[in-house]
Amino acid sequence: MITKIRYSTKDMVRWTRRETALFLLYALIITFLYDILGFVFLDVPWTPIALIGTAVAFIIGFQNSAAYGRIWEARKIWGGMVNTSRSWGMMVTATISNEYTNDPMSEEEMSAHIKRIIYRHIAWLTALRHAMRQRKTGRFLRSTELTANGQN
Repeated sequence: MITKIRYSTKDMVRWTRRETALFLLYALIITFLYDILGFVFLDVPWTPIALIGTAVAFIIGFQNSAAYGRIWEARKIWGGMVNTSRSWGMMVTATISNEYTNDPMSEEEMSAHIKRIIYRHIAWLTALRHAMRQRKTGRFLRSTELTANGQN
């Protein structure tokens, strides 16, 4: 996932160098065929190009908006998990005590127990974070395909 706020021109050139070279070669071939060899059938009016360009701009704009919406929703969910985890950690710290026990623990034992519980929760959050960043492989089936294949 790309998360930086700003990217340098060097980064953009590095990411798009193959596509830029391919389109430059394509444009040079078309220019050579049109200007040097006189292939006038390559002449295209501007109206269809402008129309297609406008349609592509709308499509890309909607896709960008949808992607931003998904990222924002994921950030809200992750923020909620972090806030709930903080509250849970405070609750664990507050509720684990010797108040209602027949076999009291020392403060060091209780502190180590609380620390272990909280660290396990942090490990779970870290595992979840890494699992969510992995690319999903395989085919996603609809429920109708699952029942048709005899899987429930």
